[in-house]
Amino acid sequence: MTSAETPDAPEPRTQSVMLSFFGIHLLGRPLAVSSGSVIAVLGQVGVSEEAVRSTLNRMVRRGLLERHRHGRKTYFGLTPHAATVLEDGRDRIWHTGAVNRDWDGQWTMVGFSLPEAWRSERHDLRSRLVWAGFGPLQNGLWVAPAPVDVREAVSGLGLEPYLRVFRATVASPTEVREVLEQAFDIPAVGARHQAFLKRWDRTDPVPEFPGELAGQLLLHTDWLSLVRQDPHLPAEHLPGDWPAARAESVFRGLSRRWERPAALAAAELLDTVPLD
Repeated sequence: MTSAETPDAPEPRTQSVMLSFFGIHLLGRPLAVSSGSVIAVLGQVGVSEEAVRSTLNRMVRRGLLERHRHGRKTYFGLTPHAATVLEDGRDRIWHTGAVNRDWDGQWTMVGFSLPEAWRSERHDLRSRLVWAGFGPLQNGLWVAPAPVDVREAVSGLGLEPYLRVFRATVASPTEVREVLEQAFDIPAVGARHQAFLKRWDRTDPVPEFPGELAGQLLLHTDWLSLVRQDPHLPAEHLPGDWPAARAESVFRGLSRRWERPAALAAAELLDTVPLD
């Protein structure tokens, strides 16, 4: 992939940008889009044709896209699994957000003990817990400062018999801030928000890709990556200069500014067919 990188910002993976495109412009619409259209759209952010075709094929193999042949052209539509993933991302962006101002003091706790040889299963479980907003308090005990549907979070792993799930509150002599600092890398979470602001809170956020469609795709890719790594910690127990609120404001402002011109630009590039 041709670099879509600015200083201090990681190059987005092609699949992540492609999912941003499908999530913004195809989710909820019974349409499939031609491979040529995807190539044209991702070309706006410097992704090569070869990288697009390779990623489309990989996403088909992973059950995220389905191929549809119409004449000599190949079209790609979202699978139900992909739609679920994208709907989750949309919910995190527009509903969950980056700032937890309404915490009621309730924690979800997950204890687990897996056989030592189950390294892959342990990795998958930990990945799912991080995704759901958990952090490791101590060996085999993870906590999240929110009500979490753990059964849904670990669905498909087959590990429910090895889990013990509780709802709890912190009691003296334990302090909330102590638990947060032990279970979560608060400076690292804050640094990710600061990095987002450094890239996007400026008059020319992506000067190398000046079009609104390019800006929209890269903005949403960056922001979704950030909020999916953010455990949504309670604001009242974070430093007073916590950057999440400002970062979210910047994201929403740019998203609103680019929404209509990006939609018009995408409409000119998209070749779609209806799905049965």
